[in-house]
Amino acid sequence: MSSSQNNDEIKTKLNLETSRICWHELQTYYARGLVVRVGKDLDLLEVASELTADNRARFEQWLETGDVGEVSPDLARAWYDRNTELWAVVVAPWVLVQDRSDATVH
Repeated sequence: MSSSQNNDEIKTKLNLETSRICWHELQTYYARGLVVRVGKDLDLLEVASELTADNRARFEQWLETGDVGEVSPDLARAWYDRNTELWAVVVAPWVLVQDRSDATVH
């Protein structure tokens, strides 16, 4: 099986596990430091599949550019105040979230 075929299978599986969730429901995971913010310009499934594949080089690149990272306290507060609905996928132990709304704070 080719690497791209395997990656496509992972993305298909992750797509089935992706859903929308309100920020209030993620508070426990955020408090434990398990929520990872994925920037709007990235494909949530691509990021999740790279995390699943343990592609450190790609992840480090995203971290350096700020496209992937922690949820800042200001952003968490803004999401909490609006109870923002986010797209999320779990790649244990992490919960990757992406805000696709127009109003964002970094």
